[in-house]
Amino acid sequence: MISTQIQTLLAPPNLKDSHQKTVILLNSRYQTFDDLDELESLVLDAQRRNDELQSKLVSSQSKIDALLADTSVSTDEHIHTAQELSLLRHSLTDELEELSEQLVSTLSEGEGKSTLLEDIEALHRNLKELQSVKGYVQVIEHALKLSEASTEQIGGSNVSISALSLSEYKALQTFVAKVSKACSTVQDGSGDQTLNLVQFLEKLRDKSWTDIQGTLARSLIASAEKIGWPTAVDYTSASVEDRAAFEHTFRNLLKLQTWGNTIGAPQPKSGKDGLYPLQALVQPISLRFKYHFEGNRQTNRSDKPEWYLTHVLNVTHEHRIFMESVVQRLLESSEYRGINAWHEFTYLLLPLPSRKLKHTIPSLLPHPPLLAHTIYQALTFDAALLEGGFLIQETSAAQQYSAGDKWEGVSEVVLGNTEWFEAWVLGEQRFAEDQYHDTIGAADAWLIAGDDEHIIEDSPTRDIKSTNSARKLGTLIEQATDRYSPLPRFSQRTRFLLSVQLPLLEYYHRRISSSLDAFETLSSAFVRAVPGALGVTRGKEEGSVHVDNRGLTTGVEGVQRLCKAFLSAKYVEAALQGWSEELFFVELWTEINQNSELRSQARASSLLPDPQAESAEIPSDSLFDELISRYERLVSRAEAMVVQQICGEIESTLKPHFLVTSPNPNADHGDDIALSQTLLPPIALLSSHLTFLAATMSQTTLATLYRRITSRLSEHILQRQILYRGNFDLREGRSIRAECELWVETCRIALGGGLNGGRARVEVPWTKLLQAASLASAEGDVWAAIVEVTFGTQSNEEWEQAMEQAVGSIELAREEVARTLRRRDDCNL
Repeated sequence: MISTQIQTLLAPPNLKDSHQKTVILLNSRYQTFDDLDELESLVLDAQRRNDELQSKLVSSQSKIDALLADTSVSTDEHIHTAQELSLLRHSLTDELEELSEQLVSTLSEGEGKSTLLEDIEALHRNLKELQSVKGYVQVIEHALKLSEASTEQIGGSNVSISALSLSEYKALQTFVAKVSKACSTVQDGSGDQTLNLVQFLEKLRDKSWTDIQGTLARSLIASAEKIGWPTAVDYTSASVEDRAAFEHTFRNLLKLQTWGNTIGAPQPKSGKDGLYPLQALVQPISLRFKYHFEGNRQTNRSDKPEWYLTHVLNVTHEHRIFMESVVQRLLESSEYRGINAWHEFTYLLLPLPSRKLKHTIPSLLPHPPLLAHTIYQALTFDAALLEGGFLIQETSAAQQYSAGDKWEGVSEVVLGNTEWFEAWVLGEQRFAEDQYHDTIGAADAWLIAGDDEHIIEDSPTRDIKSTNSARKLGTLIEQATDRYSPLPRFSQRTRFLLSVQLPLLEYYHRRISSSLDAFETLSSAFVRAVPGALGVTRGKEEGSVHVDNRGLTTGVEGVQRLCKAFLSAKYVEAALQGWSEELFFVELWTEINQNSELRSQARASSLLPDPQAESAEIPSDSLFDELISRYERLVSRAEAMVVQQICGEIESTLKPHFLVTSPNPNADHGDDIALSQTLLPPIALLSSHLTFLAATMSQTTLATLYRRITSRLSEHILQRQILYRGNFDLREGRSIRAECELWVETCRIALGGGLNGGRARVEVPWTKLLQAASLASAEGDVWAAIVEVTFGTQSNEEWEQAMEQAVGSIELAREEVARTLRRRDDCNL
């Protein structure tokens, strides 16, 4: 209770408030005169209540006085006690400061000696450390004794391995396990030291097993040397004692490996150590390898990887008979009968070239030719082992491979390293591009190659003539295929394809396409410009230099340029067709379609078709379909330009001839037919073009071009000289017929006797023109019969029958025949 409340309770009553409350009470209860009858009794009750309250007031006042007196006394006592406690606290503080000063060491100030407490703590720490060191030393001493005893327990080569001869090593194993378990439960500040102790003991245990294995391995090597190892072993010529000693030590190592698997001896983390006895036999071979190829001898050359790879191959071959006959028989009598001795021996030799490659490749990265040569030799080495029958599934490493897995080979040392693989691909890409540019830039790049140049009979390009650049490009692509076809992974093959081969094919396509673009720009057959627009003439003040490019695009020389582009593209197209059917590219394209990662790479290239993953079957399209389509369009374009160039020039040369609408004034009017002199230039031009094509193109290509060229010329002559010219008489009709026959004869002579099929095949494109010329020169009953049936009322079927009877089979339509007949002056219909 607070002081204000106490003062309020001790204050005297307020008489004014009491009187006011009394008046209010009386006024509320006695409102009429009759209510006053109860006043007397009320006054008596109030008097009685007042007396009771007075007595209570007296009693309460007495208690309050007593309580106040007691409280005052208690307060004084508490104040006194608080003062005493405050003095005691100050005294304790002073004593604590004095004691603290006494405990502070004076050593840090360089004055006096350390305190007793510090000395005790230091001695306690030293004692604890010495006890820990003593325990560690005792543990290490005991482990070393067990390790030494385990090695000595093996004894000489005459001892047969058993559980008893490995008892000391098993005791060492048990001891190391107990120490490791005990250290793992210790929770103190020496955790790092405990961990180091366990690591030391585990390494000691593993080294002890290695020493045991080494002891028996030395015995095996010693007995093997007596029978001729590591040179080729003639086992039958060795003595019985030497063979028995070899077989005993060999079996001893096999038993050691078996017991090691039983008691849980340390196994190699990589799983590549193989069988113990074969490991031992490989040791002297490894020493010879290091002596020849890892030292300072002349045989250690980074530019001759084939030397050490061939050496390893030779070792595998010269010991194969010994492995398959003697060693395999020893394995058959053990639990390792499922391992092929020669395969295991070969497998244990592989670290030799692998280690050599790891040490050599970094120095070869700045030299792409040497790097490529080394990789090629490594791939050749892997292929030679596989061709020899090597199977990784028949070695101790079989558990790491499933039945369908392929051995990656020692080349994986390089190819599996992303940096090294990319360096190789980049080097191959630069080399291929340099070869391509050298091929394109050669003086004879666009000369048409002869027929006697290394043509393969089964090649799809054997019947196709081409330029030197096209053939060299095909050879360059095939050489690249030979270099990367041995790659074990499809992802590596795809990377090589996208980076090396496809760009070359695209570059060559662009090169031919750009040459055709330039030809179209310069040729007057394709660009309609004002006269002299293709030449560049400077004024006299500049020297009057005139450059005329029309000579490059006209005549046989212009067609020759187009033919070179055509033959180049045709050759590459045929080569692509052949490559797309090869098993190597079929397998590669199938894998690309089935592998999601390779599909994404293929879709990123515009030079490959869109791969589909709808089924696991072989895709219907081929790897080179997109490029084949591009080259097909390029071939069609070049072929059309050849036809356009030849026909355009001949049609242009024919214009003066078609302008001569009257008979030749110099010709007599006898029966002899004299040809116009204006016909000779186009005839000579056609002859020169066909002669060039016959000497340049293959029979198939020549037939196609001849048909297209002569069909267009025949139609052009038919339209201009017969169907859409002025009227002519019979004599002029005979002249037209002679001219048409001259065209055919010119083609026959220019083609050297005709195409395959003889004269008839030469005349086929000219058939309609020859028939029209025959109609124009018809006379007598034949003329009358033709006119009658053509302009008569017979049906078309009856007309064809009548014409066949009159002039033979005819290809002209009835309207064309009628138009031809109307050109004759003597036809009045």
